[in-house]
Amino acid sequence: MAELSIDEERDVTEERGTTPEALSGGGDEAGTCPSSAGECGDYDNDLNCLMAYATRGHRVLLAGLLGEIDLYPGQERVMGALWDNGPQSQNALARIVGVDVSTMTKTLQRLERSGFVSRRPDLANRRISIVDITPKGHALRPEVDRVLAEVHRRMTNGLTAEQTDELSSLLSVVRNNLCREAKVVEGAGRRPAADATRSG
Repeated sequence: MAELSIDEERDVTEERGTTPEALSGGGDEAGTCPSSAGECGDYDNDLNCLMAYATRGHRVLLAGLLGEIDLYPGQERVMGALWDNGPQSQNALARIVGVDVSTMTKTLQRLERSGFVSRRPDLANRRISIVDITPKGHALRPEVDRVLAEVHRRMTNGLTAEQTDELSSLLSVVRNNLCREAKVVEGAGRRPAADATRSG
C-alpha cells in the first residue's frame, strides 16, 4: 500500500493546487471530496466510498503542507527512516519504507536534488550506495514534525482523544488486512488497480 502513495509526482503536482477550502467540504474538480451527501449514490456510507475519499483527502492535505517545505508525500517517510536508523543502503531503505527499489531510487534522486540527502558508494561494496542525511536534511526534521502534527490535528477535528485512539486502533487492523490482501494479489501476478484510483 505504501508504494501507491510515495512520490507520485504527477498526482501530487496536481493535488498541490487543491485549496484548503476544497478539503473542508466544498469539493474540487479532481473529486478530492464529495460536494454533497449522496456523492456515492446508494453507497454514500459504504466503507469503500468513505475510505476512498478519506484517503484522497488526507493525501491532498499532506501534499499541500509538505509542499511548503519542499517535500512530496512519501518523502517524509524516507527521511524518518534515515533519522531513526542512520545511514542506509537504498535496498534497506526500500524494505524499511515498504516500496520497491526503483521507486526508492526515484525518491532519493528528488531528495538529493533538494539537498536533503547524499549518496556515496559503500566502502565494502562499491556497487551499493549508502544514503545519509545532509545538514539541510537534519534541519528539516522539526518542520516535518510540525506538518505531521498539523495534519493529525486537522483530520481528527471533532474527535475526542478516546475516539482518536480507537480510530487509530481500527485503522491499524484495516491496514494489516489490506496489506495482507495486497500481497496475495501481487503474489498471484496481478497488481492492484492503482491506475483506476488515480483516474477516478
